[in-house]
Amino acid sequence: MPRFYCPTPLATGLPLSLPSGAARHVQVLRLQPGDVITLFNGEGGEFDATVTRMGRSDVEVAVGAHHAVEREAARPVHLLAGITANDRMDWLVEKATELGVASITPWVAERSVLKLKGERADKKMAHWQGVAVAAAEQCGRNRVPAVHPAVTLTEWLKTAPPGERWVLSLSAGTQPVAQMMRTDAVTVLSGPEGGLSPAEETAALAAGFKPVSLGPRVLRAETAPLALLAVCA
Repeated sequence: MPRFYCPTPLATGLPLSLPSGAARHVQVLRLQPGDVITLFNGEGGEFDATVTRMGRSDVEVAVGAHHAVEREAARPVHLLAGITANDRMDWLVEKATELGVASITPWVAERSVLKLKGERADKKMAHWQGVAVAAAEQCGRNRVPAVHPAVTLTEWLKTAPPGERWVLSLSAGTQPVAQMMRTDAVTVLSGPEGGLSPAEETAALAAGFKPVSLGPRVLRAETAPLALLAVCA
């Protein structure tokens, strides 16, 4: 059954005009009155809905039964991801959403190829949030991970909440991530192409990040956090 993110209050029996994004997707699929879809708004569970009207640019539905279904990971993982170049960041956001990431904060590292600020940064954040929405629709999640504004590591550390912290590291003294498995939330710091600089890794360790390893192989910037999420899912 087609699934659509609908960031608006939902209630059984409610007649609803779908938001423009969801309406456009319904029209692309050429659904017709009487067809049944699934709606979720990120506040928990999902709703059946029946298409009642197809307009030129609008779609109306009748909201049906609510199902208290959640498909979240057992351990919330908040990803502090070094911004990667080209479409690699899109791929990272998409796959991290599929693997259950709780939130994503892109960060501008010393070795980041892509530098973001101002209007360009705003457009990228909106784009990546849209990628997360589409991935949640596809994979069955009823909660969309937030993609937070891009920051530097120094900026993030100034306002970071307390809690468990890991940094993906190739340095000596790392612990295998499989030995760190618990159920409490964790923030994971991963670098861009080229990894963290020595100064960034030193700052992370000083801020309480524990160095963890995914094994003896060197993984790409967009692969390493996904491998960790797969272990934690």
